[in-house]
Amino acid sequence: MAKRPARKRPAKAPIPKTRKRAKVKSTPKRVAADAKAAIGVLPQWTIAEIEEAFRRFKGANPEPKGELQHLNSFTLLVAVVLSAQATDAGVNKATPALFALADTPEKMVALGETRVRELIKTIGLFRTKAKNVIALSRKLVTENGGQVPRSREALEELPGVGRKTANVVLNIAFGEPTIAVDTHIFRVGNRTGMATGKTPFEVETKLDQVVPAAYKRHAHHWLILHGRYTCVARKPLCEKCIISDLCEWPGKTIT
Repeated sequence: MAKRPARKRPAKAPIPKTRKRAKVKSTPKRVAADAKAAIGVLPQWTIAEIEEAFRRFKGANPEPKGELQHLNSFTLLVAVVLSAQATDAGVNKATPALFALADTPEKMVALGETRVRELIKTIGLFRTKAKNVIALSRKLVTENGGQVPRSREALEELPGVGRKTANVVLNIAFGEPTIAVDTHIFRVGNRTGMATGKTPFEVETKLDQVVPAAYKRHAHHWLILHGRYTCVARKPLCEKCIISDLCEWPGKTIT
């Protein structure tokens, strides 16, 4: 019996090559410039330059808002505690489910640490943060009548709450002209020369002294947004910066 010819397998379609995203690299000049800026040695801006910068920030974004999603002062406090060493975007993915179940200190305590931990497990340091959220909620219930206090001292007595967190809550929840210096504001202050300092507290103190009163209420948000989307860490978008002509950073890409 004649053998049947072997059936040819259909040729496999070529697998398209995926385009790799180019990694953003800092140039040696930029690295050196940032190293210099990080220790607070760049020339300090004048009051007139600072006022001009905030005039431009206000013109571009008259009513800046924080990006952490929240329902009230309590959920804002929890969201800020969760955002430590995490991104706002990451926190915003976890908190809707959490806040749907617990939007008050009483409900959070009833929810319990185990359940909170499960709901926020996508956030860094979630075990410690779950413990702090329950502890601060319990303290609010037993010592503050379930209300978020309106003083920095009282806020800083809550578990997991430091100066930066307290300043954010005071600013957003209560309209206080506080400036919470996070990594973005610390970078912008030192890199531009607007407010130089070797520590976040030094930068905060300097900003508190030099930001005109008319702009202090929203200064926190303007500076964070500028650092998050324009004066970014690796490759700042100097070509889009509205204060580039005032900036003292030697690594900027335009003059």
